[in-house]
Amino acid sequence: MCLMYEQEIPKGWVTGPPDFVGVGAQRSGTSWWFNLISDHPEVKTTERSHKEVHFFGALFARSLEERDIRAYHAAFPRPPGLIVGEWTPRYMFDPWTPPMLARAAPDVQLLVMLRDPVERYRSGLGRHETSLREAGRGPPSADVASNALLRGLYFMQLQHLLRHFDRSRLLVLQYERCHRDPYAELERTYRFLGLGDSGHAPATIHEHVERLYPHAELDPEARSRFSAFFAEDVSRLAASFPEIDTRLWPNFRDLAATRV
Repeated sequence: MCLMYEQEIPKGWVTGPPDFVGVGAQRSGTSWWFNLISDHPEVKTTERSHKEVHFFGALFARSLEERDIRAYHAAFPRPPGLIVGEWTPRYMFDPWTPPMLARAAPDVQLLVMLRDPVERYRSGLGRHETSLREAGRGPPSADVASNALLRGLYFMQLQHLLRHFDRSRLLVLQYERCHRDPYAELERTYRFLGLGDSGHAPATIHEHVERLYPHAELDPEARSRFSAFFAEDVSRLAASFPEIDTRLWPNFRDLAATRV
């Protein structure tokens, strides 16, 4: 299965490890941001080097082999002089992926886009509800709800990621900040990726590309309960990653006040 990318590439092109990989988080505007990165003239995207490769998902029960690494590299053909990458939001969430990614692409630049975890939870659960309804099925199960909730424990996931990568290789973006000031945050992203300072501004910078699903409804007690569940993780996240401004997260503005 992992050999599916090993096929002929255009003459003069090269393959190899991706230059950048987005690793999280689901339902946080990652498709929007990946498309803005891909719009830069120094970034190459092809049918094989699209946004979500999901390469490591099936490897949870076995070791990464050399043939897997070759197959992963084959997923990223590009002409010399251009960079290429992917953004699979669950890579940060699946604990087996960071060590495998570090072995397959040790020099990769990593990107993470984080969103208010309660709002991310509502968005993720809402997507499941919509998909199930369209399939004529009932509401999401408790397992689905728990999975959606655990994806918002960002600090725990980042700590695991940084056991395998140097901090200098990680750019932490905040969904809400990118919406508020997309030009500055995109310039910061381009600079992190080593892209030329061309003043490039995609025409789609204000356009969301993800399908808009209704957010799951939470009554005040449930919202308070979930905010309390995330509070310690968000506090540790903000203390370790000053890029995250909890004043921009509606469910955690009180945490910002306690840090002043």
